[in-house]
Amino acid sequence: MWIKDLFLSNRFFLSLSCIVLLYISEYLMLIPAGSAGVCLAVFAILSVADMGILFRNRNGLYAERHLAGRLSNGDENEVRIRVVSRYIFNISGEVIDELPGQLQVRDFSLSINLQPGAEVERGYTVRPTERGEYHFGRLLVYVRSQLGLVKRRYAFDEGHAVPVYPSFIQMRKFELMAFSNCPADTGLKRIPRVGHTMEFDRIKEYVRGDDVRAINWKATARANTLMVNTYQEERSQQVISIIDTGRAMKPSFGGMHLMDYAINTSLVISNIVLLKEDRAGLITLSANGTTFLKPQKKREHIRKLQERLYNLETNFLESDYRQLLLSLGRNVQKRSLLLFYTNFETLASMKRRLPWLRKIAKKHLLVVLFFENVELQSVLDQSPDTIEEIYTKTVAEQFNFEKRQMVRILNHYGIQTVLTPPNELSVHSINKYLELKARGLL
Repeated sequence: MWIKDLFLSNRFFLSLSCIVLLYISEYLMLIPAGSAGVCLAVFAILSVADMGILFRNRNGLYAERHLAGRLSNGDENEVRIRVVSRYIFNISGEVIDELPGQLQVRDFSLSINLQPGAEVERGYTVRPTERGEYHFGRLLVYVRSQLGLVKRRYAFDEGHAVPVYPSFIQMRKFELMAFSNCPADTGLKRIPRVGHTMEFDRIKEYVRGDDVRAINWKATARANTLMVNTYQEERSQQVISIIDTGRAMKPSFGGMHLMDYAINTSLVISNIVLLKEDRAGLITLSANGTTFLKPQKKREHIRKLQERLYNLETNFLESDYRQLLLSLGRNVQKRSLLLFYTNFETLASMKRRLPWLRKIAKKHLLVVLFFENVELQSVLDQSPDTIEEIYTKTVAEQFNFEKRQMVRILNHYGIQTVLTPPNELSVHSINKYLELKARGLL
């Protein structure tokens, strides 16, 4: 059975080639007769000896793969490989991990060198770009002794499936940024509060640093000491993420569909909404109708959101905006902040949907988040030299102008907008939510 784990190294074939050359030289009488035979015998003895020392120890090596129980979509996820040598001599070799087919990696390997009884841990990262199950195959380790004529293969971990969920790594990262004194280069803005848009909390004794504008003069007169009103952020406001799952969200950027960027951002913003003690909900929109997840403020609600987003799929049909209006009418009676993730490629496509958006905006605070065509920017930055390049740049400028025109039209009808590159969607969504909350527009 050990034969299937025996492999010949490059050094073996190089040595064999040298012996063939010796035989040719001997035939041409360039070297003494019998020299090639002696070399062949020595080579055979060394090869057998190399096989013997590698295969003498039945369990000469142990390896295992460590990775999280689930992976984060669109992020670098770490995988650790641990290899333990049980040989009494130095070994070297390579580790080949059979990665999931979705990653499209066919030549992955790690080099290792181990002293007797030592162990080594190596790591690498994988970046999934779509949700679903990723099947890791076997963990193969090919080792050789210092002679290096043959290699022995060890196979570990017959494989297992790991689910890829919407980006929980981004969720944690932006959670820290939104609730800490984050540096300006993170993209999150400090939003000044406009007036008193907060709920009354209590009256307390004035201490240095309190806002003098909040002094309660009646309470001060009764207590014969300065008293101030304190306020807290308004809570239990409804924030609903709406994701368009139609063909408009099918285009890709950076290996991910636009819908996956929207899914990741929905999870990020919902987590921050819950931490702000508001209510987070979810609506998905397609050609066949909508699905609705009721807004809640419990922390465990984030798990329901993750599961709903994990199973979300897109299609090549155009979403029915009329169904969205009907769903909101049935399920959302309270004025809410609606973060609508969609995309418009042309001004005409946006105008077809505008009547439905205007009706929604009459009852709710609607924010439409759609995407810049980042690939057009490289065309716009070029200096055209040919008629074809001039035509291409003119078309690109027209598309770019239409995107800005969409923003102006939507704003004209009282609809908030965010036009953003896909990779900056989370930052701009958080900034918009914090801005609207600070201004008390909800």
